[in-house]
Amino acid sequence: EPGRCAHFVLRKRRFCRMIPAPGRRFCGEHGHEEEQNDRKRIPCPLDPKHTVYEDQLQKHLKKCNSREKPKPVYFVQDINAGLKDVAELPEKQVPLSSLSIEELQNLIIKLKKASNGLELHLKEQILSHQALQEALNDPKNGESAFKHLKQQASILGNMEKLHLLGPRRCFVEFGAGRGKLSHWVDVALQNVESVQFLLVERATTRFKVDGKHKRRDSVFERLQVDIQHLCLNKVPILEKKKLPVVGIGKHLCGAATDLALRCLVESYTTCCDGEEEEPAAKRSRAAQTEVTPHKSAGNESTREDHKPVAGIVIALCCHHKCDWTHYVGREFFKSVGLGPVEFHYFQRMSSWATCGMRGTTSKASRSEGSEDQTDDTEEHEQTLSRTESGSDTLQGILSVEERKEIGCLCKRLIDHGRTEYLQQQGYKAALQYYTEADVSLENVLLTAVPSPSLIPEPTI
Repeated sequence: EPGRCAHFVLRKRRFCRMIPAPGRRFCGEHGHEEEQNDRKRIPCPLDPKHTVYEDQLQKHLKKCNSREKPKPVYFVQDINAGLKDVAELPEKQVPLSSLSIEELQNLIIKLKKASNGLELHLKEQILSHQALQEALNDPKNGESAFKHLKQQASILGNMEKLHLLGPRRCFVEFGAGRGKLSHWVDVALQNVESVQFLLVERATTRFKVDGKHKRRDSVFERLQVDIQHLCLNKVPILEKKKLPVVGIGKHLCGAATDLALRCLVESYTTCCDGEEEEPAAKRSRAAQTEVTPHKSAGNESTREDHKPVAGIVIALCCHHKCDWTHYVGREFFKSVGLGPVEFHYFQRMSSWATCGMRGTTSKASRSEGSEDQTDDTEEHEQTLSRTESGSDTLQGILSVEERKEIGCLCKRLIDHGRTEYLQQQGYKAALQYYTEADVSLENVLLTAVPSPSLIPEPTI
């Protein structure tokens, strides 16, 4: 094309679309093809996907987008990753399809035995919130947008029921994506003072809704960091104001949920009390941390009555992306005679709850976050490959409904480990259906608030 680079990109079957310098046929990336240009271009040592002039390498390394950037103050390597001394999984994990019928049946027996006595029939708590009524009634919404609005409305309704929508709060949205959930929380609290939002997302995100809040009193701040390395206590705004935190998330993928829980109830709740303490001592005191009752506007929190985490509300999903190393319910699994091998297979079998071995056209999300990164397609309803799902082994053994039931059992077992963990940390945790299955197959909401026994009695 006139005015464009003359290099033909074989992989894309078209010419390069960059604009070369005046008088040149090729852009800077492909300038080595210029006959009169004898300067040598070499692959960038930070990212070999692009090249650089050899005589400008040092200058390029200082500004290359692939260079290691300075870590923010709240970055603490692997602070939420879990214990380092856990037994590693076998180097070669056998896929479900390679299991014999007897091995598969033994796994199902173990699953049912471990699930015996657990609350498997969750309470249905499908709520709504006035803040979203206008958007829900907007006829311009497509089916996908309407489904997401219904889910967000129910999440806000559950937050309101737990008295988490109030003044003097800092809402931390994990896997924030475009920040839609925080946006609606902000709308619900538009007349409330001292409200702040931290949007945690490891990837750069397009089409963010942050701009809608520039002229509002609420404070929005993005933290571009993996949850695994996030120390909330070192976030300047939290370090300064000491506001109670409410952790929220909509469809927080697999291991990201476990990382977020540990971020909230271990590293954040305890690391402010001294970084030199032993982890075991920190965890034991986490269950003794007191809770600040809901205060009227204007009352100041003090060091003594400050409760770091006021509540947690996370819509769960993608159990097949969980990881034993990060999983917070390891102690529960061990208590019922299960270990990393069983966990590996149960997390794989959990996908049967949403795909049931049937075909699906849903696009698999590769983010740790929310639907906002998937262009409003119904996110996270994924199916595994035939090898991962073990379809050959299961053919003729389990019906679609039986596989779906087993998948649901796997999900509930993994989720029960999370509620047990939260209870041990001093929280009252619960699981409930927050929306209908035809709105989202991933329709379970995990909620947690400090146990009433840990809330100090009001002084008279």
